[in-house]
Amino acid sequence: MRILICEDSVLLREGIVRLLEDADHEVVAALPDTGELAETVAATAPDLAILDVRLPPTFTDEGIRAAISLRAAHPALAILVLSQYVEERYASELITSGSGSLGYLLKDRVADVAEFLDSIERIGQGATVLDPEVVAQLLTRRAHDDRLARLTERERTVLSLIAEGRSNQAIAATLFLSEASVEKHITAIFQKLGLEPDENGNRRVLAALAHYDLGGPAAPQNGAAR
Repeated sequence: MRILICEDSVLLREGIVRLLEDADHEVVAALPDTGELAETVAATAPDLAILDVRLPPTFTDEGIRAAISLRAAHPALAILVLSQYVEERYASELITSGSGSLGYLLKDRVADVAEFLDSIERIGQGATVLDPEVVAQLLTRRAHDDRLARLTERERTVLSLIAEGRSNQAIAATLFLSEASVEKHITAIFQKLGLEPDENGNRRVLAALAHYDLGGPAAPQNGAAR
């Protein structure tokens, strides 16, 4: 996969470059800020762009704004945003900014090399991968919602796992259910929330989060989303 990195920390930037190259990915550019980001993306045509949320010069929202702009300008470009902490507002804006492959992970996940590289692969293949901590905060933003009250406890758990970017097969393995049972739960969830069933994992996550305004209980956390 051809990957572009935009990260101001030299240590983290070079560390990610090394990890990716050791995993046989091609790093087409490694930038310290967004100054030449748009031009570099246009010139190198990466498959995936990895950006820090906070970048120079103000270290506030440069990275997230750049990610949203890239999603608009290059819909086919997969985006992975890295953040030091869960920044709920930024995560919400990014998730609802459009369609396409997307990831939002805490920087701590980079330390788990196998997990980080697995997330890279899944995002590159079209998945939405949200850090479990991000999912937990987004889905507990509003504890009470009439639409969510229609769901059974099992359905809420399945919905939370969907939001983490897990496939039907992964959900089945996590909950010790058959894939057929998971499919029935998902069908019931979308019916109760007034959503059309969608086999595209990315769109179903975005639709679910956008529909009930990121409210609801989180699933039990068992490490990073798979």
